[in-house]
Amino acid sequence: MSVTASMVKELRERTGAGMMECKKALVATKGDLDAAAEELRKSGQAKADKKAGRVAADGRIVVNKNSGKAIIVEINSETDFVAKDENFIAFAESVAAAALASGTTDVAVLAEQSVDNSRTIEEARTELVTKVGENISVRRAAIIEGSGPIGHYTHGARIGAVVALEGGDEGLARDIAMHVAAINPVCIDESQVPAETLDRERRIFSEQAEASGKPADIVEKMVTGRIGKFLKEITLLGQPFVKDPDVTVGKLLKGAGASVTSFVRFEVGEGIEKKEDNFVEEVMAQVKGTG
Repeated sequence: MSVTASMVKELRERTGAGMMECKKALVATKGDLDAAAEELRKSGQAKADKKAGRVAADGRIVVNKNSGKAIIVEINSETDFVAKDENFIAFAESVAAAALASGTTDVAVLAEQSVDNSRTIEEARTELVTKVGENISVRRAAIIEGSGPIGHYTHGARIGAVVALEGGDEGLARDIAMHVAAINPVCIDESQVPAETLDRERRIFSEQAEASGKPADIVEKMVTGRIGKFLKEITLLGQPFVKDPDVTVGKLLKGAGASVTSFVRFEVGEGIEKKEDNFVEEVMAQVKGTG
């Protein structure tokens, strides 16, 4: 019996095992879904199923770089303990290397890239899930390219930043990357601030200023001043440089005859809602359930 894509899909949804493992199991069992599912359970591959729905909001940021290009990736685990595991670290670094080599930031495409001569990233991920007992996911990746210096900085393994410059040197690029990692600017300069963001802030500042009861011309000056302060706070060039707050990043770059062409910053788990377990409530629920 031939193995179809729909059969592989069904088995994968049923067991949570990797695509290649499902196909191999179906071939070995001549298309018998029940037998294939049992084989996957025996081999431990189906264990990933129950873990797949758990929130992976911890992990690490990895940066890999070659001439003219750098990749930054976020690999998630459920706990900080696993994020420090040598198997997890090796997997994260292999994903970054594969992403840099392939040039892809699409995690679905990246999953099919080879990490060695015998398996894909998805196969390696599934094996790691079984080994460490936690859900593991390749969350995102970004590529920074440029003809000038490219610098990167990671704060521990939880925050990473990559910066591309035009002019300057790699030392300056690394310093700017350190600043980006620490201060988290929204964009490079005022021209990149979305119009809707400015409109929202202007509306909020206007309502606050009008509540003061001051004349309209004074209110307008107050709003203009607050908008200016807001822009300095969120733009890279307007922020005081983290290593020397007396100088803005813009002035630092100008003094070095350099400019930032692009940057990216990743922080582990940002935007992921991690379930906070209440141990007492969990125990009480179990007691009530058995009573």
